[in-house]
Amino acid sequence: MTATTHLNPIQIGPVRIDVPVILAPMTGVTDLPFRKAVRQFGSGLNVTEMIASPAAIRETRQSLQKAAWDASEEPVSMQLVGCTPIEMVEAAKLSEQKGAAIIDINMGCPVRKVTNGDAGSALMRDVPLATRLIEAVVKAVTVPVTVKMRMGWDHHSLNAPELAHIAEDIGAQMITVHGRTRCQMYRDHADWAFVRRVKEAVKIPVIVNGDICSIADADAALAQSGADGVMIGRGAYGKPWLLAQMMAHFSGAVPLATPSIEAQYHLIVAHYTEMLALYGEQVGVNMARKHLGWYTKGLPGSAEFRNSVNQIADSKTVLTMLERFYTPWLSRVAA
Repeated sequence: MTATTHLNPIQIGPVRIDVPVILAPMTGVTDLPFRKAVRQFGSGLNVTEMIASPAAIRETRQSLQKAAWDASEEPVSMQLVGCTPIEMVEAAKLSEQKGAAIIDINMGCPVRKVTNGDAGSALMRDVPLATRLIEAVVKAVTVPVTVKMRMGWDHHSLNAPELAHIAEDIGAQMITVHGRTRCQMYRDHADWAFVRRVKEAVKIPVIVNGDICSIADADAALAQSGADGVMIGRGAYGKPWLLAQMMAHFSGAVPLATPSIEAQYHLIVAHYTEMLALYGEQVGVNMARKHLGWYTKGLPGSAEFRNSVNQIADSKTVLTMLERFYTPWLSRVAA
């Protein structure tokens, strides 16, 4: 694949994605403040954090926080995880009523507390249950339903092509494949070439996911998989502008430069402030620490800064430390 390659628009029911570079759902990361930061630069589609269907039905505080989105993000894909058709249907209906444009079913999460409940990637071990679950959700809502999965539970059961074909037959309108098995968790490198087997099994759009951290990675993933688009997860840590840079690359637009250090500083302050507003002081300070680490990674003195700021529980002190850390670059701009 060359630098001049274009990604074609894809259609998911009534939702058109002009440049299919999609922000992955990542628990504890892709919350409302982070997704807004990404959309500020640009993304083909934002997907919410994974929301457990029982929590969505009960409308717990945490599920409501995860389900919140900003008008600038629309259309939004709401990702749900569960193991019973009844709960998934109820959660999907509620999500549709709240304005979700797409319902995404999680069949890829490898975390033990999810798979122990026969949800997430555990559903790939029970294709009949997975089939009933997808079919029930498709019939229950009028918005399009998509499915995110892994290659299979392990390398002895690489059944993503089979499950994708079944999902298409019962009405799913897009498949995203993370190029690892559940048993690999996040070890080894994502197998982008395997995703081509899923692409060949279905006619609906297929999105490749896993280890896509740069434009070069995205080129390679698309070349190996033949997929219709890319989903970006950990590659966007500390780089909410990455998706927009990929979109410019794949649409033949002028390359998008990485924001200046000064612009990054103002972005971090805005992101931090929005996290405090969403979660409150204590939870917000704790949850924002990882983002501060990702944003500052690679800058001189960043390791010492992270070690210091991670001990601070007061947001005003953190903001003061952040300003002090970035002062050398801000001073150069002023000069």
